[in-house]
Amino acid sequence: MRNTVGWQVEGPSPALRRTPLERRDLRPDDLAVRVDYCGVCHTDLHAVSSWDGAGGRRLVPGHEFTGVVTETGPAVTRFTVGDPVAVGNIVDSCGECAMCRAGQENFCHAFPTLTYDGTDRHDGSTTLGGYSREYVVRDRFAHALPAGLDPAAAAPLLCAGITVWEPLHTLGVGPGTRVAVAGLGGLGHLAVKIAVALGAPTSVVSRSPDKAADARRLGAHGLIVSTDPEQLADARDRFDVVIDTVSAPHDLGPYLRLVAMDGTLSHVGHLGPVTVETTDLLVGRKKLSSAGSGGTPATAAMLDFCAEHGITADIELLPSARVNEALDRLRRNDVRYRFVLDMSDLD
Repeated sequence: MRNTVGWQVEGPSPALRRTPLERRDLRPDDLAVRVDYCGVCHTDLHAVSSWDGAGGRRLVPGHEFTGVVTETGPAVTRFTVGDPVAVGNIVDSCGECAMCRAGQENFCHAFPTLTYDGTDRHDGSTTLGGYSREYVVRDRFAHALPAGLDPAAAAPLLCAGITVWEPLHTLGVGPGTRVAVAGLGGLGHLAVKIAVALGAPTSVVSRSPDKAADARRLGAHGLIVSTDPEQLADARDRFDVVIDTVSAPHDLGPYLRLVAMDGTLSHVGHLGPVTVETTDLLVGRKKLSSAGSGGTPATAAMLDFCAEHGITADIELLPSARVNEALDRLRRNDVRYRFVLDMSDLD
């Protein structure tokens, strides 16, 4: 086993503590990656807040990170030592089902192996995430980090970025597509940047009027205040695509009413149950969809697109020793727009 160090939930407290970790010895198709920067995602916050340690499982969060290859297995040909790489929230899949064969490993019928709190397909161990100084990953689930992308600000592209790229790209967003992004947080601000770069006239829907200046800075045409009935009424049936990135449970009705005839509401922020009035879909033949992460081809395409257009996340970079502060502030929505941990203080 390989020795490293990281931040793990221990005991009944949700606080993370620095602790020694072990990584597997490299298999033939593995990379060892020195983790330099790891984003802090709402999924991490949910995992930490709900962790009970059942069955003696360990929790080391982190599933959007960038770093440098430090060693390769003998069968690896795509990477060499010193290559900058990026890793997202999926690190393995069955490779055989229809979804995997289509390059949609995120929808693997046998369920993909997640970067943390997943089950390794070979030895049954629990995967430990990127809040650590080293990660060992199959080479086909690592991505070359394009030159020109700041590695710290690029880390959130591997979760937040691909989560919004998948519906925007799949729905054919481009010049002339009227897009609204609901929620201007970690996912939402990247959805705005990507939609604008795709050529779509884009608006933001937010509870916070004070985000209007940020919306314009990101390239949006304007902001619709979701708590203002008059503004919502004026925007009815206006948008071909609405990307709903709101992470808390909420009523989808107001957002569906913003969708134009034959348009789509893509619900990507909150993954719990939803209730929909059929008439909100019926009037205008509207569609409700969702997306989660992306397969390896889509993730590579997203990274290339972001490099071409200079898109990275707006981040606040913190030393990893301040991880508990980052999670607490994320719980209070006190970040614009993504925390990233600098893992070098683990040396």
